[in-house]
Amino acid sequence: MKKTILISSVLISVLSVIAFTSKKEKQHRIVFQFTNADTLQQKAFTKQLQNITDYWPNVKIEVVVYNKGLEYLMTDFSKHIKEIEALKAKGVNFVVCENTMKQRKIEKTKFIQSATYIPAGIIEIVEKQEQGWSYVKGGY
Repeated sequence: MKKTILISSVLISVLSVIAFTSKKEKQHRIVFQFTNADTLQQKAFTKQLQNITDYWPNVKIEVVVYNKGLEYLMTDFSKHIKEIEALKAKGVNFVVCENTMKQRKIEKTKFIQSATYIPAGIIEIVEKQEQGWSYVKGGY
């Protein structure tokens, strides 16, 4: 009898662990490339990010801007600063390519305060993909 109770207890414990782990939400990680200065593309991209963070509140997102995408995070040009800051508050990380900054002679003071900087945008995207992140080109 004791043996049956012990086996039943172990079996229930194992089944509980399996049920718990199967309900665990997958951790989504997405790296976005954004390279467009067009304000309509920026608006669409911002909405895409909002939709994703609404659907998956725990998603990890990194937005890599380079080339003409720098304007998206520049305080003198972007029309979406308020929305970008709200996305940042939800955990979206916005990173700026320093190679593009050097080529275009743009200082860090021109960007939103919450931006972070990386040496090379394309390298960052490749490294994220190698770590298992999904890649998406932002905009339409």
